Amino acid sequence: MWIVRLALRRPYTFVVMGLVILLLGVLAIVTTPTDIFPEIDIPVVSVIWNYDGLTAEDMASRITTFSEYTISSAVSDVRSIESQTYPGVGVIKIYFQPNVNVEGALAQVTAVSQTILRRMPPGAVPPFILQYNASSVPIIQLALGG
Repeated sequence: MWIVRLALRRPYTFVVMGLVILLLGVLAIVTTPTDIFPEIDIPVVSVIWNYDGLTAEDMASRITTFSEYTISSAVSDVRSIESQTYPGVGVIKIYFQPNVNVEGALAQVTAVSQTILRRMPPGAVPPFILQYNASSVPIIQLALGG
């Protein structure tokens, strides 16, 4: 009840307060960024080796294991490494420390991959090296069945 009496005694104060709140609301709406995919550095890099004709076991023993060992010993700030091997394809995910410079780590992985290419079996091609970012991660996945 006291706020009603105060509003009746000082109407200009409440009008000015209402206008200030309105202006601050408009200012907040205008200055708030509306980016769906903000700039997030995800410290994960994937190295994908392709070599047609090799079984999964041969791919693991000749390419994936050697590449994992070399990357883990030559690249700095590596937190962990995961690999999956399929017939003709080896995928190595390299997880870096959270505060790492992702571009520098990507350059190190590229340099190491180019140097070990000479020790790979004949006919090996340079790997695909992918850096994860927020726009490459799917928001939703839809599966249809019938």
